[in-house]
Amino acid sequence: MNYANIKNCDIANGLGVRVSLFVSGCTHHCPGCFNQIAWDFNYGKDFNKEVQDKIIELLSPSYIDGFSILGGEPFEIVNQRSLVDFVKRVKQTYPNKDIWAWSGYLFDSEILVGRAHCEVTDELLKYIDVLVDGKFMIDLLDISLKYRGSSNQRIIDVKKSLESKSVVLVEDLMK
Repeated sequence: MNYANIKNCDIANGLGVRVSLFVSGCTHHCPGCFNQIAWDFNYGKDFNKEVQDKIIELLSPSYIDGFSILGGEPFEIVNQRSLVDFVKRVKQTYPNKDIWAWSGYLFDSEILVGRAHCEVTDELLKYIDVLVDGKFMIDLLDISLKYRGSSNQRIIDVKKSLESKSVVLVEDLMK
């Protein structure tokens, strides 16, 4: 897997101060996408052990609240397979830091089952706390929304959703 960018002090992509990884590769090609350059799976640099170790180090300060994974598309199957062990490592190293992910795929109909589900999806989801799902839709653009670009996108509490077997929104962030 390649990655497009790493932000080491990001305040736009999740609660608090975060380290954010922008993976390469996306098949959605949403009109108006803010990161079209990352659609290409070959764009950027190799997500190797050295890069992973650097992210682990960047996460170490106490003022860093969590880790965010954006794209591109983290839930492209090839990206899930590359991310699962690293995301597990992040959660094991920093169990009190939350992990957020963004996906154009829908949590309940494409990630849990369907075209974005593979042999590592269930394990990957165990380590993700919050998922912002749904394709960016330019006609539903709303710059007043927190952590999402269009009003169709949902901010999902992954742990509660998996426990209840239904989508549980993070209501205070949906406003």
